[in-house]
Amino acid sequence: MTQTLSCFKAYDIRGRLPDELNEDIAYRIGRAYAESIRPTSVIVGRDIRLSSDALATALINGLRDSGVNVYDIGLSGTEEVYYATFSYQDAGQVMDGGIMVTASHNPKDFNGMKLVRELSKPVSGDTGLNDIKRLAEKNQFDDVATIRGALKNIDISESYTNHLINYINPKLLAPLKIVVNAGNGAAGHALDHLETALQKLMPKPLEFIKVHHEPDGNFPNGIPNPLLPENRDSTIDAIKAHKADLGIAWDGDFDRCFLFDENGRFIEGYYIVGLLAEAFLKQYPGAKIVHDPRLTWNTVDIVHEMSGVAIQSKTGHAFIKERMRLEDAVYGGEMSAHHYFRDFSYCDSGMIPWLLVIELISQSGKSLSQLVDERLLKFPASGEINRTILDSDKAISKVQDHYHGKAISIDYTDGLSMDMGEWRFNLRCSNTEPLVRLNVESRANEALMLEKTAELLALLA
Repeated sequence: MTQTLSCFKAYDIRGRLPDELNEDIAYRIGRAYAESIRPTSVIVGRDIRLSSDALATALINGLRDSGVNVYDIGLSGTEEVYYATFSYQDAGQVMDGGIMVTASHNPKDFNGMKLVRELSKPVSGDTGLNDIKRLAEKNQFDDVATIRGALKNIDISESYTNHLINYINPKLLAPLKIVVNAGNGAAGHALDHLETALQKLMPKPLEFIKVHHEPDGNFPNGIPNPLLPENRDSTIDAIKAHKADLGIAWDGDFDRCFLFDENGRFIEGYYIVGLLAEAFLKQYPGAKIVHDPRLTWNTVDIVHEMSGVAIQSKTGHAFIKERMRLEDAVYGGEMSAHHYFRDFSYCDSGMIPWLLVIELISQSGKSLSQLVDERLLKFPASGEINRTILDSDKAISKVQDHYHGKAISIDYTDGLSMDMGEWRFNLRCSNTEPLVRLNVESRANEALMLEKTAELLALLA
């Protein structure tokens, strides 16, 4: 009898324990991944959640029973699974895929998995996840392999750390004081390795002020999700107490990082996309930069100023990565704090962005607030505003009808984007909830941006 598995989402696997995800389902996912992808060798890692070890063990057993060799990197961030998948070789054998056991920033009674195939290409929706779901639900697999797959524990920390440092020139870094908040998530070990490596390469070392640094699956300091304002206070307080130059906080699997300036102000991810685009175009003049459609003007302005090529892609990691590969783009960024890098096999990383930002601070002689304030004044933005609306399609049609005669251009890359010349907005439906998501920006006119944001929210109401 086929069992419907609600833990399969559009881009990954995510569910509440034990009813939506458990060890039996994890084992079946391992068997289904093996039968669908047909890999020989697969990387597996896991976050610090209390359930992650047991789920990873069940997943590994499913893979091995299918004859797949498993290379276990242990406690890790999602990007370490990406890195190991595209870079690790065993006696010339490259990896055919990778699976990270994580629920990222979800509450502690959730867990999940992120799946990739060779070269860390995403497995989602139409690129294989639906097939894996169908096989796991059916739960009728080929016989257990005659030769069971091997299990090998590997340590990628030195190679991974060296790869990260290659994105910057450590000799150019100023001895900044940096608050780093791992949020009781998995980021602590990666920061420790970077700290040790950078100390050997810099004329004067960085000073790290470590907050909630030790991994703890009980999440005693709240869910590792810096997008929640209530989870930012510990970072802000440490910046002010230590007079730090900036602060950085990560989500549970550290594929996203969030930056705070020297005053403790949280910096919207949109403006970090612009800073990183600038960093790469200094290094690679004329390169292509991929961005999402929610907020665009600041990114496009910087890219054009530096003679780069700005390319718009639908929101979502699978779409961004696919477009980056197609265009051979050097960098891609989403306002949600996902940043993608060509030399990281077009995958997202939460460690590369802050390294590039401290290099920008060091070389420019400007503080993070100075770097960002210039752009905030030029293109003020609302940030993403969510509203619960049951008939979201009808609401978006109403907004389009209202502004139709005033728009210079209308774009449907992702939801509805309308450009009114001095201001623009993007309105899109959530993939998973009865929500519409609104973003508004203007050209150097914060009052206009605020006025039009209120106007749009009144229309949606």
